[in-house]
Order: sequence, then structure tokens, then C-alpha cells
Amino acid sequence: MPYTDATLRLLAQDGQLVKSDRTEVYHQAISHLTEADLLEFYRVMTVVRRFDIEAGNLQRQGQMALWVPSIGQEAAQVGSGFATRSQDNIFPAYREHSVAYLKGLDLVDIIRMLRGVTNGGWDPKKSNNFHLYTLVIGSHTLHATGYAMGIGFDGKCGSGNLDSDEAVLVYFGDGATSQGDTNEALIFAQSYQTPQVFFLQNNHWAISVPVRVQSKTPLYERAAGFGLPSVQIDGNDVLMSYAATRIAMDQARSGQGPHFIEALTYRIGAHTTSDDPTKYRDEDELAFWQAHDPIDRFRAYLQGLGVEGSFFDGVAQEAEDYAADVRARTLALESPPVSEMFQHVFSDPHSVVDAEQEWLEGYLSSFEEVSE
Repeated sequence: MPYTDATLRLLAQDGQLVKSDRTEVYHQAISHLTEADLLEFYRVMTVVRRFDIEAGNLQRQGQMALWVPSIGQEAAQVGSGFATRSQDNIFPAYREHSVAYLKGLDLVDIIRMLRGVTNGGWDPKKSNNFHLYTLVIGSHTLHATGYAMGIGFDGKCGSGNLDSDEAVLVYFGDGATSQGDTNEALIFAQSYQTPQVFFLQNNHWAISVPVRVQSKTPLYERAAGFGLPSVQIDGNDVLMSYAATRIAMDQARSGQGPHFIEALTYRIGAHTTSDDPTKYRDEDELAFWQAHDPIDRFRAYLQGLGVEGSFFDGVAQEAEDYAADVRARTLALESPPVSEMFQHVFSDPHSVVDAEQEWLEGYLSSFEEVSE
């Protein structure tokens, strides 16, 4: 059983709200949510899952060399993503597709990156401060901490105005907790009391290494060694994900330093499409988590509130339409000109780069057919 007495949740598996003295503050944190907010939680989780499936299909059909699925982790991402404010900066790892979507990123940009037709991905300033995917495990936790240090140096937090004070949210997985970069990020965050929340999506597998091998203690307890307050939540409970992140982010932005959230969830699919989880994963474990599907749980909750079937049917159709649009636009993608890889290498023109570009252009032109 992956859950413990320490695991906090607001929704039981059957979709019923649960209350206790330990969760009272979290119930207060969701009390302002409207029915429209709740419906949007469900809509985003459903649409992005359908996108995720379609992207995986596109990879299998040769449209990408690699796809990174996030199926099963939608509640952890949607709840936490919705808990941020417009001025916040979000640093993802590489499977935060739901957060990308709700922050306004065109998800085809993720496909473009993994297809290799872009040298970076997207402009964070044009996607509501949603920064680039980072494929080097854990390195982005340092990027996030450095950015949060800058917020502190610039005096953009701790004023008491939650509508303008800034904070940073950084996502990472259980495998990243074994990386030196992440541990260094925690040290710097505590030392400089950064306005930052470390959001660990513990999906139980670092490729083929289970979390029980990586750590003999719950990962949220590691934060205490760095002096960070931490909680362990049910990451398949979208309401709990929202509440815990909202509270932690507001505390961080108000000058109370960095916080750490461990969201227990599960990677239903493969680590990436180059991975075969049947070689190392137990079928009973997979079945347990499939029975704890975050979308099914939240749908049960909404049905208990009286949400009609027409809403769910409409969302399902919207998801199909979105997937079809993504497929059409992916198939229409064109390769960029070769010259693009030489742009923006340095801020000023550079003779070595110019020479390399000239050589490559000459080499490629040598293969052109000569008309008689």
C-alpha cells in the first residue's frame, strides 16, 4: 500500500469528501472554488490525457523519435498548476503537459521540440512564465532556485500583497531526488529563503528503478534535513493538490521561505516510448493504480454534486476534437532551415560559427543534382 497515515487527501477513492482535523486548513483553501472552477479541473485533465494518448500514437507512427507520457499524473499537475498566480514562474521537468496546457502553451510546441524541429521549445514570456522542458534530470531545480533567489534579491516577494508578490514552482520526479543538482537546489533555497515550492511528483519509478530502492524513508521527510517544511499528499486527488500548493505558494511568496510537497501518484505508461515497463513492473501494482485513476475519482465527485452527463459527453467530444487538431498540425510540421541551428549561439557574430555554417552549406550543396 503506497499511502500512509501521513498522506493527506480531501477526496476518497469513491469521490466523497473526507474531513479531519489535519485537513481543515486544506478544506478552507478550496472553499472559494466555484462549480466552474471544478468543471475546468475535469476538462483540462480529460483533454490533456487525450492529447497524451494521441501524441504517443504519433510517435509510434514515426512522427517523433520519442514521447514522454504523463497519463495518471493529471490531478497532481492540474491541481498544483491552477494554484499558481499569474505572476508566478513555473519550471517543469519534461512531462508536465497538463500544466503547460492550462498556462496557455500550444501543446504542439512540445511535439515540435521532441520532433526536433525547434532548438528550444517556446518563449516562457509568451506562455505565462511556463519555462522550457529540461531533459537533464534534476538540473532545472537549480534553474528554478536561481530564479527564486533573483526574486528575493529584487524585492519582489514578502510585501504582503499576494496579488503581486512572486513565487516559483518547480516540478520534478522521485528520480531527481537522487541527483546532486536537486540536493544542491534545496541547500541554496533554504540558505537564501527563496520564495519557492518544490513539487515532487513521486510516480514510483525512476525509469526502471523503484522508489523503494532510491530511498528507505518517505521522500517528503528528506526535506526536513534541509530545513524545509513539507507534506505528503495524495497526488491523484486534484483538490488536495490544489489546496496544498495554494497554501505553500502563498506562504513562500509572503516571505516564509521554500516549501516541499510530495505528491504520491503513478506513471501509468512507460517512462518514455523507448522504455518497456513490462520488463520490470509488477502487474498487480499497475492494477492498483489504474483503480485509483485521478480522472475517474474526480468524475465521481462531480457526479455527486449533480453535474449532468451532458457535461462529460461534451468534454469527451472536445478532447477528441483537440486530439484530431493536434494530429493534423503535427503532420503539417515542416523542418526548419539548416541555417537556424547557427542562430543565437552567441549574442554577437562569431567567426567560428560563421565558418562552420559556410562549410555545412557547401557540403550540403554538393549533393544537389546537376541538371544537364
